[in-house]
Amino acid sequence: MLKQREDEIRKEFAGLNDWEDRYRLLIEWGKKLPELSQDLMTEKYIVKGCQSQVWLHSQLQPDGKIHWQSDSDALFVKGLVSLVLFLVQDLTADELLNYQFGIFKDLDLQQNLTPSRANGLNSLIQQMKREAMVYKLTR
Repeated sequence: MLKQREDEIRKEFAGLNDWEDRYRLLIEWGKKLPELSQDLMTEKYIVKGCQSQVWLHSQLQPDGKIHWQSDSDALFVKGLVSLVLFLVQDLTADELLNYQFGIFKDLDLQQNLTPSRANGLNSLIQQMKREAMVYKLTR
């Protein structure tokens, strides 16, 4: 499933060699991300380490898969969040914990992000992995 999702992303980014084109595509991804309900846009769900505000909510489903919701106050960051959620939506804790997120390097996204955005992306991923570990240990 992850390989299929990665292939889909690679297909969308194929031929976009210019960073500005990739930037615009990420903004489009951000526009597609469903808005998070206001009751989840609280300090409890803030991802620490992000320059922009990013909220992350997870819910363990009865089948052991984790459903994620997230939002950001910055459209470009919303695009990054949308990309991450597309990759990991409804994976099990083990699947998420074992995933390396190498696609960001493959697409030259990490190399072209500002240091603060790269740190924010890493903070989001680490928060997801921490939540997945909690679900794994409590199941």
